[in-house]
Amino acid sequence: MKMVVAPNAFKGTLTAPQAAAAIARGVRDVFPDADVVEIPVADGGDGTVEALVTARRGEHRSATVEGPLGGPIEARFGLIDSGKSAVVELATSSGLALIDPSRRDPRRASTYGFGQLLEAASEQGVAEIIAGIGGSATNDGGAGMAQALGYRLLESAGSDLPRGGAALARLERIDASRFDRARWARVRVRVACDVNNPLLGPNGATAVYGPQKGADPATVAELDAALARLAEIIERDLGKKVADLPGAGAAGGAGAGLVAFLDATLERGAPLVVSATGFDAHLPRADVVFTGEGRADEQTAYGKAPGEVAKRAAAAGVPVVLLAGSKGPGWEALYSLGVTEVVTLTEEGEDAEDAFRDPEGLLRRAAVVACRSRKWAR
Repeated sequence: MKMVVAPNAFKGTLTAPQAAAAIARGVRDVFPDADVVEIPVADGGDGTVEALVTARRGEHRSATVEGPLGGPIEARFGLIDSGKSAVVELATSSGLALIDPSRRDPRRASTYGFGQLLEAASEQGVAEIIAGIGGSATNDGGAGMAQALGYRLLESAGSDLPRGGAALARLERIDASRFDRARWARVRVRVACDVNNPLLGPNGATAVYGPQKGADPATVAELDAALARLAEIIERDLGKKVADLPGAGAAGGAGAGLVAFLDATLERGAPLVVSATGFDAHLPRADVVFTGEGRADEQTAYGKAPGEVAKRAAAAGVPVVLLAGSKGPGWEALYSLGVTEVVTLTEEGEDAEDAFRDPEGLLRRAAVVACRSRKWAR
């Protein structure tokens, strides 16, 4: 019997590899002789590097980079496919979790460290970089990243702009003469992007995501105008139209910056990352697929990694069991994707804090319940 275990992270409790290991132990409790394949998945947000390095048996590397508000931090990235591809996360260098809530300031926060991380990855001689850009603290349109890559963003006096999104209002010219175009032309950059927001306007980077990064209404208006200036100069000096590009508003406009400065492609996060794990190769002859995440709801079905796993398994005729910490509105949509059974870690009325005290134990027991019920058996 072949079982494929492909969960997302259980946010706040388990990483995707930890979740996969817990489910696999539960499966083996019931089927000790089963062939259990663990393939942790992600959708471009936090945990993408961990999931891909584990699934593809890659290796972790680290680089000292500049944090979102300055100061050195250690950021990890991954090498997979025998070093042919690298995986990076913006959140590890320029993420919201790196800043205490009292210090969040999207006017000053910069993606400079993310650019340094991309440089460190490219220096490994890779042909491809997969970039997850969820969880940013920034709203600079990838300007800091561009500066780290060698671009000069100049104001009227010819001096370099300081870090941060607010300074972009003074941008006059982009100088690409120090950017190593020849080296970067040999690297394909693919961006795992889970939003379709444009760069500007009421549905853009600043209006939608700025408040959670510390922007009040006046700051939202200021930073949206600054990004508009960046888009204008990018179009004039680099010939790239990014203002209305779907996904350009991801990560405070870093989606736009990646397209403009590195000729990257923006791709839906879950399909990109699930494909990169090699998940599809394990579906032939599989008897069941287990997936899951902390909360199963409508978003799980549309845009999250477990929904993508379910779609692919169902297309291959393989039943799917989804394990979740809890159910939220719209979770029933999972059945339309081919999910056979949804099992939550705690029954209705139980102390939900148990999920935080012993998440691995509860996930293991949920897998045991699903295996013993065999509702997925054909």
